[in-house]
Amino acid sequence: MKLFHLVIFLLIVTSSALTPLFAQDDEEPINYFQMEPLDDSLFIYIQQALFIEPPDPKAEIIADLRDANNQTISIKGALYPFLALPPDLRARVITFPFKINLEEDIHYGSVFSRVIEKIKINKVLDPPTKQQISSTMGYINPFFELFGGERLGIPIKKDIGLSFGLLTKYEGPLNTNFLEANFHILGVYGGAYTNVDPLITSFKDNNHNNLIFTNGYQIGYVFPFGNFFEISFLSSVDDFSESQKTSFLNPDRGATVFNEDSTIRYQAWLVDDSFLNWEFRYPVKVLGATKGRVYAARYLNEWHFGLDFREMSLAGSTFDFLFDAMTSSEHRNPQYVMTLTIQKIAESWAFSAFSIGPSLIMSRLEDGGFGVYKIFVNMRFKMGSSL
Repeated sequence: MKLFHLVIFLLIVTSSALTPLFAQDDEEPINYFQMEPLDDSLFIYIQQALFIEPPDPKAEIIADLRDANNQTISIKGALYPFLALPPDLRARVITFPFKINLEEDIHYGSVFSRVIEKIKINKVLDPPTKQQISSTMGYINPFFELFGGERLGIPIKKDIGLSFGLLTKYEGPLNTNFLEANFHILGVYGGAYTNVDPLITSFKDNNHNNLIFTNGYQIGYVFPFGNFFEISFLSSVDDFSESQKTSFLNPDRGATVFNEDSTIRYQAWLVDDSFLNWEFRYPVKVLGATKGRVYAARYLNEWHFGLDFREMSLAGSTFDFLFDAMTSSEHRNPQYVMTLTIQKIAESWAFSAFSIGPSLIMSRLEDGGFGVYKIFVNMRFKMGSSL
């Protein structure tokens, strides 16, 4: 079965052509534009140069460069001379790739409708950015979440990079011992995973839905038509020893739950096989999120449906939200993972780099009822600029 899965995967990968490279068409210069908040380091530098404290990485910044003698930059409604910025920052503003052309939005009715248009109702649901729909660079992600979520993706050069993750991206806090590292090139990735056992041995009850790994490898491919379909092959290389089985399935830790007749009702799953996985997702921006997706996936023969958004903005607050529904599994009970972390609660550099909040799993409990299976504090760190 392992060889069969591997052969299928390799045939799919080799039958797909490499992603074609297209030159960008020449475009007319945009001289009156709003900057999309997709590079928070630049947004922070601009505000620091103008002595705005604390700098808001998602501030509304509008540049008006139409009149060479009166160029201005507006930040959250306050107007500043464009020449007040240092030359290097002015150059970065002029060449900023993600611009909303405001000249196209101005019309004869704007004198009556401008205030309403500034409410930005259209920002509730936006198309994805160019970065998010790239099949070769979609893995790039400056956010590292402590438990689960999207992988931290580090670009090295163009389409080459690395990614790291703690827990599977569909799993909740302290429910699996999975740790992975991958190498990416032109939409193809490969890597290894291992086990960090303290992640599942910290809790002494309600461990019967745990997902437990040893060591193994995985290879995957994002189809070149866009960042919407990914297929991967995962296989373990080590078997569980008898001592590991005894420890991981210990009834005293709630990893095995028995019925009154001593038959097994629930038991943690020891993953020691190979699997062909896939994920269909659609990158989307909701409430100004800098990175987001909705997805359906088949992972380890389990069905997952969910969404994951980073840095959404609502009523002055910035937050992340993740929801995953694992609806069907051969070995485990269905479970529902939710994570909500809040940004802008720290000071100085951590104002935009740090987010904290609760993460929980709802599933069947030891007594057979449905409720909160596990709950823990989750944290998200921003390791670099937004995309």
